[in-house]
Amino acid sequence: MNIEKRVKELVEEKIADKPNLFIVDIKMHPNGKLVILVDGDNGIGIDDVAGISRYVGFKLEEENVIETAYNLEVSSPGLDVPLKLIRQYIKNIGRNLAIKMADGTKREGKLSSITEDAIVIEEKVKEKGKKAEVIEVVIPVNKIAETKVLISFK
Repeated sequence: MNIEKRVKELVEEKIADKPNLFIVDIKMHPNGKLVILVDGDNGIGIDDVAGISRYVGFKLEEENVIETAYNLEVSSPGLDVPLKLIRQYIKNIGRNLAIKMADGTKREGKLSSITEDAIVIEEKVKEKGKKAEVIEVVIPVNKIAETKVLISFK
């Protein structure tokens, strides 16, 4: 049995009545650490995280899905975790993003909107001798290698 697949089913059962919550990632690491990243359109509370952890932990023990010792870690993705889902982009409209393109180039700008297959950022462009201007740039999602939210301490 595929552990990650079974865990995904269990998490989906647990959050079925909470449509604002969604799975970001599930990964069983070789060192026995099972990591479940869950988020919500408006964030996720500690009660939901704890509930998912208890439910999944109990079911895994009951079904004896994992035969070796393991550590279960349920959390929301931190700001250092790259965005994976369109739902995460939607949640971060208005925030500044650092985008690593598939071709290795980097872009930076404020996320202003999202379509089905692209994001739109406001990017500051400065030409020599001119004042910086903000332009809207449409970036196809399939051209993005990685996107992280930039933390502002202003």
